[in-house]
Amino acid sequence: MDASSNTLQEHEIVDWEAVERSPEFQALVSRKRRFVLGATIFFLVYFMAFILLCGYEPGFMGESVYEGLTVGYVLALTQFIMVWSLGFWYLRKADREFEPLEQKVIEEALAMTRGTSGAARTDAGDARVGTGSVR
Repeated sequence: MDASSNTLQEHEIVDWEAVERSPEFQALVSRKRRFVLGATIFFLVYFMAFILLCGYEPGFMGESVYEGLTVGYVLALTQFIMVWSLGFWYLRKADREFEPLEQKVIEEALAMTRGTSGAARTDAGDARVGTGSVR
């Protein structure tokens, strides 16, 4: 199968409700949701802990670590490291886990679309589709 046959053409109609019910799509959504929810909870707990420490432990946050560099500054800088780490983790997970699932969803959508009769359906639930990613 060449690359051009693995994309939806503009004139093809996809039953998005059927794609949404497919096990491949459900697995993709479930894995993405699980990752994003976990990462969001981790980020919020980390950030709120920093805010609470700033508000309730100013003495601890003001302790010098090295020549004017305080615990508060160090913890603030770790916020940047944590956000970048979560971003890179997501990109890695997207390449290794989400992308293969996206390809399966696309292949399933193509199979469903091209497996139907050649007559164009005009149901309100149908939609014309161009190429694109599920991401």
